[in-house]
Amino acid sequence: MPKSALTDRQINAFSRHYNESAERRLATLALAKTDVNDACFAAGPRFAMQRKFSLEIKTLPVANQEHSGRCWLFAALNVIRERIAGRLNLDRFELSQSYLAFWDKFERANYFLENILETAALPTNDRTVAFLLATGVHDGGQWDMFANIVRKYGIVPKDVFGETYQSANTRNMNHILNRSLKACAVKLRAMVKDGKTDQEIQAEKEGMLDKIYGFLCACYTEPPKAFDFEYVDRDGAYHLEKGYTPLSFCEKYAGNLLDETVSVINAPTGDKPYHRTFTVKMLGNVAGGGLVRHLNLPMDEFKQAVIRQLQDGKVVWFGSDVGKFGDREAGVWDDQSYDMELLTGLDLNISKADSLDYGFAAMNHAMVITGVNLEDGKPNRWKIENSWGDAHGEKGYYICSDSWFDQYVFQAAIEKAYLGDLAALADQQPIPLEPWDPMGTLAK
Repeated sequence: MPKSALTDRQINAFSRHYNESAERRLATLALAKTDVNDACFAAGPRFAMQRKFSLEIKTLPVANQEHSGRCWLFAALNVIRERIAGRLNLDRFELSQSYLAFWDKFERANYFLENILETAALPTNDRTVAFLLATGVHDGGQWDMFANIVRKYGIVPKDVFGETYQSANTRNMNHILNRSLKACAVKLRAMVKDGKTDQEIQAEKEGMLDKIYGFLCACYTEPPKAFDFEYVDRDGAYHLEKGYTPLSFCEKYAGNLLDETVSVINAPTGDKPYHRTFTVKMLGNVAGGGLVRHLNLPMDEFKQAVIRQLQDGKVVWFGSDVGKFGDREAGVWDDQSYDMELLTGLDLNISKADSLDYGFAAMNHAMVITGVNLEDGKPNRWKIENSWGDAHGEKGYYICSDSWFDQYVFQAAIEKAYLGDLAALADQQPIPLEPWDPMGTLAK
């Protein structure tokens, strides 16, 4: 079908419609010196977003991921730190996000190079190869990727392995690392093409990883192999626990949490039937580690599992799209607080399923749910612990409406005990999704 060109008749009609519309002329005045979100702000719905919750877990002060994309690590470690803080009577405590970020970067470099070798026979303009090269190694990640790193390398307190400039400002470090990985990809693909043996190729890759390890140590310093744990509790008493390795510390304080936790998603798209388990091809960080696995649930079952875990005093890691209907200064996400269609005159209605299929919405940030307000057993707003510092919201704690939750929350990490009979579904053979599926975007 030939493309239909715009005509002078159509443009003249459009111009007439604009000039005859009081709403469009009023919008022109409003938008001349005002941000679109501010111009369409609706005060009434915002008044309903009170920071009062019928179910609220008191948690520690928020952390700050600074200029990095480590939200998934911050959120996941915040889940564990609450258990440690409760056990040890602490009012301030953090686990080292940089420690896990180091090992994630290093393991993901190896994972990337293994994917390059797996696809070496394909041209660089093949969609999978092009996607791998464009994605590279970045800061994002998934719950199961967190589990892979912790199972292999354990955890340490932040006092033991703190922040450096590069760990908190990762843009240039990532740029250099990905430039190196692409140069490595060129060499490895050429070796495959030239018929080099697997032994020769792996030896070359090992030399590449040796240099990458040195670069990461320069950026983070080298991670500790052993440490002592010092802390002061709420009562001012000093404690010293000696002789930990990261794995022994994890075993003592995280227990079997990782084995008992399932990633559940709400993806109402035609390719993902509910009550089935999915994985995303070539999404991971530890070669030989566990797959990224998602159990897809209807939103009502998804929410009930979250609420049951909160009712038992346990916070919930979750992934969402924070780029929609957010007020960072106030610390609020609420789609009802903005009347964009009235202001713009555009048709902006799009379902959650279509948002995923058409690339409008996808996971881009992980946080922790710490509370919910229930009316007649139904949620109307949720309390969120963010990792953007304490300058916004209520000392870094945010709130979202239930309607925003329905549309823009996609994933949660739920302990099996709060899934009931649904927990067994997580053990199904997962259905593989393409590497670019939106259920993998949090790791990009």
